Amino acid sequence: MSGGFTNKPKILRGAFVEYGLSIPPLIVPFQFNPVQLTRNRSLIFSVPNAPAQTAPAGETGETRGAAAATAARSTLRQFHQREEFSDLLELQRQQQVQVGEESITFDIRLDATDKLNDGDAITEQFGIMPQLCTLELMVYPKSESMLGAALGALLGSAGGFSFTRGENPPMILFIWGRKRVLPVNINSMNITETEFSTDLNPIRASVAVNLTVIEGPNPVFKYSKAMKEVMSVLNVTNLVNITDVVIPG
Repeated sequence: MSGGFTNKPKILRGAFVEYGLSIPPLIVPFQFNPVQLTRNRSLIFSVPNAPAQTAPAGETGETRGAAAATAARSTLRQFHQREEFSDLLELQRQQQVQVGEESITFDIRLDATDKLNDGDAITEQFGIMPQLCTLELMVYPKSESMLGAALGALLGSAGGFSFTRGENPPMILFIWGRKRVLPVNINSMNITETEFSTDLNPIRASVAVNLTVIEGPNPVFKYSKAMKEVMSVLNVTNLVNITDVVIPG
């Protein structure tokens, strides 16, 4: 009798994957899925067509900025107090809202212990350096790729294709399960190496990343947005609990 569980569900791994082909290709599946994701989106509310504030002569730019911020806050409150906004839907239609981009932060943990115990030759020689270097290349301009430049010089460009893909860092997809595949900009990457082999290759590290989701008509984001709306529709199953909520009539 087998001691394993044949029906044990497979755990999906998160990953960073470069969008598009380039040299070298950049793919990093997470060795351990982050235990926590922090997602943030800010909204800024303002009065439509708020009149400009005229500052008295002699005020400094800093003083005028503080006065304008105070005036904007009080004006927004006064705007909400207008009589026609006894209808909240009318208020919702008229106030101006700037919806900020979604940011995501989490930590990636890398550990060579298991592969060292299994006798993996690459890990014994280099530790987790290959994974760390791939993560680092995700924030370098592709035009600085030495391998891509060498391959381009050797093979030339066919139909305008470039092995280095321009001056900007690569386009990265953050893959978190089947329902969230998000194009992102990597705003920051903080690598902390905590343990080393005898020849000073890192064998343990944590990487704190801060991402901004690229929202727009691109097909990757549209897929994840559609999945979010589908999940919201499934939330109607919770309407059976609406009887437990006090809603003013």
